[in-house]
Formats: sequence, C-alpha cells, structure tokens
Amino acid sequence: MKPLLLLCLILPLAGCASLNRLGPDEREQAAGRVYVVTGASSGFGRGVALRLAGLGARVAVAARRREGLQSVAAEMRRAGGEVLVVPTDVAHADQMQHLAQATLQRFGRIDVWVNNAGVGAIGRFEEIPLEDHARLVDVNLKGVIYGSHIALRQFRAQGQGTLVNIGSVESEVPLAYQASYAASKAAVLSLGRALNEEIRLSGQHGISVATVLPWVAATPFFSHTANYSGRAPSMIAPDDPWQVVEAIVWVSLHPREELPVGWKAWGAYAAHRVFPDLSERIAADVEHRAQMVSGPPAPSTSGNLHRPLTQAWTVEGNAQPGTAPDAGRKAAE
Repeated sequence: MKPLLLLCLILPLAGCASLNRLGPDEREQAAGRVYVVTGASSGFGRGVALRLAGLGARVAVAARRREGLQSVAAEMRRAGGEVLVVPTDVAHADQMQHLAQATLQRFGRIDVWVNNAGVGAIGRFEEIPLEDHARLVDVNLKGVIYGSHIALRQFRAQGQGTLVNIGSVESEVPLAYQASYAASKAAVLSLGRALNEEIRLSGQHGISVATVLPWVAATPFFSHTANYSGRAPSMIAPDDPWQVVEAIVWVSLHPREELPVGWKAWGAYAAHRVFPDLSERIAADVEHRAQMVSGPPAPSTSGNLHRPLTQAWTVEGNAQPGTAPDAGRKAAE
C-alpha cells in the first residue's frame, strides 16, 4: 500500500512536468552556438551531439575512445553539423583543459558546456572494490568540477555562457546498492546550487548553471556499469533516452537551476521533498527486489570504469553498435 499511497500524494505535484520539446525558436537559438559535450560517444551525450548537429550548432565532442567519437562525428557531419573530435578522460584536469583550448582554437568561444560523462557501480557498498569507488568519484564528481571550473572561467571572460551538468534522480533520492553513484550525483546537484548563488552574488547575469535530473533511461549505461551484485543490472520502468536528450538541449537554451525530466523524475523529486524517509525506503525496497532478488545471475565486472568499452556506441541501449535509431536520424536532419 505504501507505493500506492505515495503515488496518490505526489501525482498532483508531478503535474508540473513538461516535455521540454524543441521547436523552430530553439533551432534559431542553437544555430551557430558553440557547445562542448563530454561523454559523447554513447547514451545521452551522443544523442545531444546528434541533436545539436541537426540544429546547426558547432560541437566539440569528448570521450575516452577516439573510435566512438569518430562514429558520432560521422553522423553529425552527415546531418550538416560542424564537429571537433577531442579524445578526453574527464578525470584528468589537464585533458579537460586541452579540450577547452582545442575548442577555443577551432571555434573562438564556448557558449555551452555540457558535463555529461558518467559511470556507475552496482552492489553492496563494502563489496565494491575501493579503487572502483575512487574511479567513479574521479569521473562523476571531479570530472564535473574540472569542467565547471574551466567553463565558468571562460564564461566570466566572455561575459556569458551556460553550464549544463547531468545529475540524476539519485541526486535527490539515493538508491541502495548504488551508494557512491548516488553520492556523486548528490554532489553534482549541490555544486550547481552553490555555483548559482556565487553567480547571483557576482551580479554577472549572463552566466547560468543548470542541473538535469533524469530518471533511469534505456541507454548503454547499464551494459557499461561496474556490477558486483551477483545479478544482471536492472532498469525499473526506464524512460526513452531521447526524452532526456531533448530536455538537455532545451535547458541549454532556456536555463533553469534544476530540471527533473519526465513525470517519474518530477514525482520522485517532489515526493522526496515532502516524504524523504518514506520515499527512500520505498525506492530501496523496489531496488532490492529488482536488483538483488529477481534478476538473472551475472558475473562481477568493473565495467567501463578503468577502461573504455568498444561496444554500444549508440544512444539507445538496445541498438546495435555503429547504428543510430530513427529518433537520432530524425534529430540530425
């Protein structure tokens, strides 16, 4: 009864969720803008890069493997986009600085920086190796700090710019068996809130920081994640990743401090504000059944934490490597 009761209580609050769809006005705003997108070889980052190419933006794409970047860059060029490929491990500040310098050398400025790169680790906290926890924090938090620091310095020099950090519903509602991931995403949300206050106090109104909070989506993330749970990674009612892609591009043009994506994310976000303990217990119970009880057995793996994987250079998790779903082709038209 608890999940049903909670749902009834938060649905009115979740009604404010919007589709954040892009239209002709957004196409006009995006055309010619210079974007940096990390984690661009697959998932949300790849989708954002493709969508921006279709809107006429100029985009620097970053990820660890050059092959994955060349794959998305080829699709972007077919869509008529202008793209710069910069292989980058976001956990290294010098490589992030090189990404910014290469973008400025090619395009002359940076209008939007999207910190999208992220990794995951599933399992009981004490059973996940310490080096995996550390690497996750290096990518998910330090990488966002590096990108935010570099972007904001550039924006202050220019007098304008938009920083978009990709958080998660777990920024607000932490999940059992994803402790360090939840911690890293909560830190991303707090970072954005603090930066917005610093910008307000500085009086420099042309700079914005937005944090996007997606629900779980059907991207290759779960085929890449480290997993020590003993069972295959579970996705509970996943969203269409293109819904999140649209929201990321939309908020880059219409900045707002925090943007939960879709009614499930809005509902979880609102419920946690009203019933924090209850919503966390319900989320943990659901995750326990789905991840630790019901899933098929699976071997332990560090996933893509310490080395990039070559498969799944796609937006959607169920697509074949090297192909783009119809939504991606349409976005790039």
